[in-house]
Amino acid sequence: MTFRYSLVSLMLLGLVGCATTGEADFATQASSNQNIAIQQLVERVEQTPPALGSQQAPNRITDLINVPELEQYLSAAFANNPSLQQSIVAMKIAYAQEGISFADQLPTLAAGFSGEKTEGSNESYNADLTVSWELDVWQRLSDVTAASQKDVAVNQANLQNATNLLAANIMRGWLENSVNQQLLDIEQRRLVILENNETLVLERYQVGLGTLEELDNAKTNTASTRATVAQYQESLAQSKRSLLLLTGELNAPVTDIQVAADFPQILNPLDSMSVQDLSGRPDLQQAFFNIEAESLRTDAAYKAMLPSFSLSASLKDMAETPSEALFANPLWTALGQISAPLFQGGKLKANAEIAELTTEQSYWAYQETLLTAVNEVENAIGQESALAQQQQHLSTSLTSAKRSVVSYEEKYRQGLVDIFDLLTVQRQAYDVEAQLTNTTYQRLLNRIDLGLALGLGVNA
Repeated sequence: MTFRYSLVSLMLLGLVGCATTGEADFATQASSNQNIAIQQLVERVEQTPPALGSQQAPNRITDLINVPELEQYLSAAFANNPSLQQSIVAMKIAYAQEGISFADQLPTLAAGFSGEKTEGSNESYNADLTVSWELDVWQRLSDVTAASQKDVAVNQANLQNATNLLAANIMRGWLENSVNQQLLDIEQRRLVILENNETLVLERYQVGLGTLEELDNAKTNTASTRATVAQYQESLAQSKRSLLLLTGELNAPVTDIQVAADFPQILNPLDSMSVQDLSGRPDLQQAFFNIEAESLRTDAAYKAMLPSFSLSASLKDMAETPSEALFANPLWTALGQISAPLFQGGKLKANAEIAELTTEQSYWAYQETLLTAVNEVENAIGQESALAQQQQHLSTSLTSAKRSVVSYEEKYRQGLVDIFDLLTVQRQAYDVEAQLTNTTYQRLLNRIDLGLALGLGVNA
């Protein structure tokens, strides 16, 4: 008899062992892969030339840009943005589901009261009070609860990710307002020059010193620039509305947004690469917690095939009046029960296999997220270098273009060049200035993207 019980115990321990080996390897392997990827990324970054930038190492995404006016938009967005509020509610739901899972480990108490009247007999009343408790011998219920806790961590990471993206989008929206304002200013200055040229050409034409082609060309350039000014005015208004949309406050007037004419300084996230790594990325945390949650559910699915143990105790009373039935002279019963699934058509085994495959699927989802994260960092680093070079070349080009404009204006007044030559160099100068503004804007945007890629965020 002792040998038989020992054999059964070994079989049960073997089943528990099957349920706890294999799935945990996915989490370990994922952690190892992340460490290797981060180390390789840091080595590649250290080989790149140091970027122009700050002496201050940013720790949060909002540290990249120092604009006090942004704080009001960030505060309003964190309080009112509908998408962020949905993520907050999702996290609260996950907390509630965790409470349900934890409650399954506790004893349950149920009370009942009923009355019955049969023809030819007196009325009878029954009352009962039952306590039942499933003993978590194999820690199956604990695994389910632990999986729910991991789900909470997943939703917390999702909320952090949503908060980081919202802060980054507010910063992008601010920069979009700034670039649209600067481009509008460039076109308005271009328009003033073209209008002055048109007036000058008209005066020359009226005194017979110019041609009709010169006058038509001047009018064409002026009208075209007026159309561009109208376009940039609407683009600026739309960017203001988009920024207000992120805050969740559509009733605020668009004109309340005052953006500086120059770009704010945005720090280089690479300055914090020595202390910042990809482990701070919420999407990686979310994917890793998913692996752990599915591993725990796999353990619980295998343990569902083991015998379960439960205890119950009840008080019952029956009387002819309701007051006497309320446990005036109750009878108690106690029951210990063991049950084991013998045949369910392979349902439990299929559930365990599904859980194990889901764990593997979450591992590969993590791998995809990790590869994407590394790729985003490398692309953003490459863009920082390329945009810096473009910015430098465009600055040199703009300096030359401005000198050329001054030279051609002097030659035009002396009659050495015609109006077509002057308009050409003026147009080139404004085009280069607009291109430099756009390149600077793209570089600042890229720094925000790089900060997100490295894992910089905000305090949720």
